[in-house]
Amino acid sequence: MKDADATSTPAAASRLAPDEALLARFVALARAGQRPATSHFGGDADFKANGLRRYARYRDLGVAEATGGLVQAHVIRMVPPCPPEANAEHLHETVFQIMYVLQGWIKVQLEGRDAEVMRAGSCWTQPPSIRHRVLDYSGDLEVLEILLPADFRTVNT
Repeated sequence: MKDADATSTPAAASRLAPDEALLARFVALARAGQRPATSHFGGDADFKANGLRRYARYRDLGVAEATGGLVQAHVIRMVPPCPPEANAEHLHETVFQIMYVLQGWIKVQLEGRDAEVMRAGSCWTQPPSIRHRVLDYSGDLEVLEILLPADFRTVNT
C-alpha cells in the first residue's frame, strides 16, 4: 500500500463502493425484520475462538441473530503476540465496518494512508473492500467491531 490517497481516484472510489448484489442482499436483510436483543457480560468464558481470525477471541453481542443477519457486533480480544498472518493485506466485502478500541492499542494501515496507531477511545471506519492490514497490537487489545451485513467474505489481496 502506498501513502498517496488511493481512495480519491474514480476507479478506487468505484471499487470501494458495495456492489449491487451485496446491496440487494443488504436491503433484503433490512426488510426481513429485527427484534430487540440484550447481551450481558458473563466473564472471560464469553470470548470464543469461533471468528474470522485464529489469533482472536470473540464475544458475540447477539446483534446478528436479532437483526436476521443485517448487522454483526462483537468485542474482539486479540491473542498476543501479533502473528505474521495479521500483517497480510486483505479486504472485507461489507457495506459498512467500524472499529472502536476499548483498551490497548493496534497499529493498522488502510489503503492510501500511512500506518496509524489507534489507542483506547480511537475509532475508524473501513469502507467496503478497502485493503488493509494489522501491523501490531498490544497484549491487552480489545475492540468493538460492527459490520454490515453480519455474514461477509474476506479476500486476501
